Amino acid sequence: MNTLIQAENLVKSFGSKRAVDGISLKVDKGEVLGFLGPNGAGKTTTMRMLTGYLEPTSGTIAICGIKLENDPIALKERIGYLPEGAPLYSDMTPAQILKFAGEVRRMKGARLRERFAYVTEALHLNSVLAQPVETLSKGFKRRVGLALALLHDPEVLILDEPTDGLDPLQKHEVRELIRRMAKDKAIVISTHILEEVEAVCTRALIIAQGKLVADGTPAQLTAKSKKGSLDALFREVAASGAEVAV
Repeated sequence: MNTLIQAENLVKSFGSKRAVDGISLKVDKGEVLGFLGPNGAGKTTTMRMLTGYLEPTSGTIAICGIKLENDPIALKERIGYLPEGAPLYSDMTPAQILKFAGEVRRMKGARLRERFAYVTEALHLNSVLAQPVETLSKGFKRRVGLALALLHDPEVLILDEPTDGLDPLQKHEVRELIRRMAKDKAIVISTHILEEVEAVCTRALIIAQGKLVADGTPAQLTAKSKKGSLDALFREVAASGAEVAV
């Protein structure tokens, strides 16, 4: 199966406020989709719906061909999710949290040991594995959250600000990791760092006021800007909410 994420006409209302207003998107295996928009545009709400964390007011979601309404547990098993803030058990160590999460996902024996070793090495966590999470820096906490998202080697990754709190070297390492994983997965990244989109994303969406206003490769979107930059286009559509044809 090539299309791993399919969403049609997603709507999410909170009382009289419509936070997401008819967004449709498709992400194929091998794609890294940058999800952009100003604060309050509906990015996090959309990502929470894609993971099954929030129920849409209307619209449909399928992950790896599994419809959310048909089998939400099976759908969630295919997803690795790094939420905003990545809540962690503060009195546990990264090693304890990762092993607990693996057991909850019914990972055992050699498989759990293999994936534990992979994520701790890939995210350079070995030096803090025995340290309580509450004593870790923001950057290390973010890396533990990302390790949890990757632990079960999911086909779909939905990452909300994955490099938030990381130093420049750590940002580079995480971007390289995303690039390496991309060929076998569909990845959605929400970010405020436009250079990150240009560095790792094969495609980008911009939403404003809950609506999809631009969809294309970084190069295509840059070409549509009056000033010839992705940053300028982002500011233009965020200010006007107007749709951009690509």
